[in-house]
Amino acid sequence: MFLSVFDLYKIGIGPSSSHTMGPMTAANMFLLEVRDGEWPRPTQTKVHRLKAYMHGSLAFTGVGHATDRAVILGLCGNVPDQIDPDEMEAQLQRVKKEKKLNAPGHPVYAFDPAVDLVLERKIPLPGHANGMAFEALDKNDRVLLRRIYYSVGGGFVVTAEELEQMKSSKGKKTAPSNVPYPFNNAAEMLKMADKSGLSIAEMKRKNEETRMSAEELDAGLDKIWGAMRSCIDRGLNNEGIMPGGLNVPRRARHINDKLQDEWRNNRHNPLLANDWLSVYAMAVNEENASGSRVVTAPTNGAAGVVPAVLRYFLHFHEDATEKDIHDFLLTSAAIGGIIKHNASISGAEVGCQGEVGSASAMAAAGMAAVMGGTPAQIENAAEIALEHHLGMTCDPVGGLVQVPCIERNALGAVKAVTAASLAMKGDGKHFVPLDACIETMRQTGNDMNERYKETSLGGLAVNVVEC
Repeated sequence: MFLSVFDLYKIGIGPSSSHTMGPMTAANMFLLEVRDGEWPRPTQTKVHRLKAYMHGSLAFTGVGHATDRAVILGLCGNVPDQIDPDEMEAQLQRVKKEKKLNAPGHPVYAFDPAVDLVLERKIPLPGHANGMAFEALDKNDRVLLRRIYYSVGGGFVVTAEELEQMKSSKGKKTAPSNVPYPFNNAAEMLKMADKSGLSIAEMKRKNEETRMSAEELDAGLDKIWGAMRSCIDRGLNNEGIMPGGLNVPRRARHINDKLQDEWRNNRHNPLLANDWLSVYAMAVNEENASGSRVVTAPTNGAAGVVPAVLRYFLHFHEDATEKDIHDFLLTSAAIGGIIKHNASISGAEVGCQGEVGSASAMAAAGMAAVMGGTPAQIENAAEIALEHHLGMTCDPVGGLVQVPCIERNALGAVKAVTAASLAMKGDGKHFVPLDACIETMRQTGNDMNERYKETSLGGLAVNVVEC
């Protein structure tokens, strides 16, 4: 199994990788299919209008997660890693006013968001909770082309056919990847590390370098960390009320100002480590909730954990190097790839254990790696962090990634560092293997009631409003 570090860490926009980035990507995929795809085209008939249907979790929490906006922007020809956040509102208003799509390089299509963007809450699509259907129609409203896509977490989008292939291959022996270290699970990863004498980061690097040069890999990792660092900095400097209607104020800047004041005045703070980890994570997720530029890590809803832990390490470890940044990201991506391959990173599929829990495991592994941990200690760190997120529901109040999501990232970062510390105090031997913990997360997600999987139909999403 091979999943690139750049598949897990993708630059995009908030507030959600599965509900914003995924739908935008799917809409753009359909736009390209309409123009360039090999599908039966009736003679003397042209596509006149496009229509989009959001199902399941995308319908229930779509507005709060800006799914509606993302679909329109995707049909305007935008993709998450290239769109200019400052230009989005103008494009949206133009479509709403003109009731048409005018994507560069494409014909003009009729599209009235009030009619042609449907939030279908009653009829779920069978493949996944985050299902979408797009249609191309002629002037007589005859459907010429229909495609179904699923946003499966972390910005990943698959067609209905691809999803069926993924499901049919579950549990079957995976075909060997054309990489030197194709570990499918943590047990295989540890065996390969023991046999090769390489670290997890070194094995991951050699796998990546079958796809790109060492220079390209390092440049890509630097770009990812640069985007993460910039997001933290923006979050530490911005203030005000986050959008969406809950009137939740940003807190990161105020907390950061207090921490900087304590730092300058050399005041003792026994909570210092937790405070710095929390403020970095909150800064990222306040930016995400505001629709700013973020990096999936492995999702937008959990985007603050990994950068917070890495920033904390760089802040307080005076001997930190550029290599440490690369090793942290490579190691954490190795763990994230195993989790995604064997369970899920989608809140709509397994709850928040799959988002913040996965992010915390990834960050714990990265932290243990740069602290000199052995592969066994790194695997132990990831397991500790994930184990203590098992069963965590996804119940965003108002369908927004604000409450409880922002604070959950802060606690996920704290747990990650604690897990790394505990693992480093041992020799790597432990009772629960990471693979068993991942399988437990998968089973727990399957058993979890749909109300607690990013639908905002249960948990805090209901009780906070009722109170």
